[in-house]
Amino acid sequence: MVSNAIVTGGCGFIGSNLLLDLVRRGFTCSSIDSMIPEYGANLKNIESMIHNSSINFNISDIRDSSSLQWLLKDAQLIFNLAGQTSHMDSMKDPFTDLDINARAQLSILEVCRKVNPRIRIIFASTRQIYGRPHYLPVDEAHLLRPVDVNGINKLAGENYHLLYSEVYGIPSTVLRLTNTYGPRMRIRDSRQTFLGIWIRNLLLGKPFEVWGGSQLRDYTYVDDCISAMQLAATSEQAIGQIYNLGGCGEPVTLLQTAETLVSAARSLDIPIASKPFILRDYPSEHKKIDIGDYYADYRKISHELGWKPEVSLFEGLTRTLSFYSSQIEHYL
Repeated sequence: MVSNAIVTGGCGFIGSNLLLDLVRRGFTCSSIDSMIPEYGANLKNIESMIHNSSINFNISDIRDSSSLQWLLKDAQLIFNLAGQTSHMDSMKDPFTDLDINARAQLSILEVCRKVNPRIRIIFASTRQIYGRPHYLPVDEAHLLRPVDVNGINKLAGENYHLLYSEVYGIPSTVLRLTNTYGPRMRIRDSRQTFLGIWIRNLLLGKPFEVWGGSQLRDYTYVDDCISAMQLAATSEQAIGQIYNLGGCGEPVTLLQTAETLVSAARSLDIPIASKPFILRDYPSEHKKIDIGDYYADYRKISHELGWKPEVSLFEGLTRTLSFYSSQIEHYL
């Protein structure tokens, strides 16, 4: 039975929520995080866990292979979540994105091959690798044609994992995440998700901007995402496989998303601006890498592993707003 897990990016959004869940399940955990401010790490995320003897926190960069050799040699399972997530940042600074999302992933796998080839790996990829959908919902057989540097490098990262699984027997599974949101996500800007800046402005009594408004999206609440990771990590059938994650319920437009966010805030009696959001045209510099409508076909993971999202968008946004409304100062 696996009881020793590593989480890369453990002080970030998904990583910190995953650590909380693993500890509740009785795991001994190690977190690897570079704590680079732009990439989502926040000490507040792990405040309740810092003195927990079941977790070892390491400030280390996944680009540093020498430290990885020591950290990975005895682990049974690694949730590989660390990465650069901003699409615009990847276009402005493509070589840093290449280093983190491609080269560092290859470095992790090489360390595993040399010191711990039996380690189980769950790799967090992204829907961005599909590019602009040719059909909807998007399944795992869809053409892969990323529209930005981030998507290209994430595609390389997931292919490295699948290659090392097939050639060297390092058991790996790829999960393609879509618009994951929830407590502890980055809200100071839109580097992780546009929902972050929407929530920030809403709670500060400022209107947020909805670009376009008609684009269809699905959203995965973080608890549902973690459930998928846990299922993948404990299934032999998942080894060497790629799975889409998706959202609970029907896909919604960005305008409907904004309206749901406002309704969630009102259900909690959170004071908001009289005009909480503004519709505007999509900025030209962002439109070039926008993928248009997207929502996932997640039937494969549902059929093979029994996963399905449980948390509706309204419920998830309500939980998220409730979390930030009492401690927003730590996330600004």
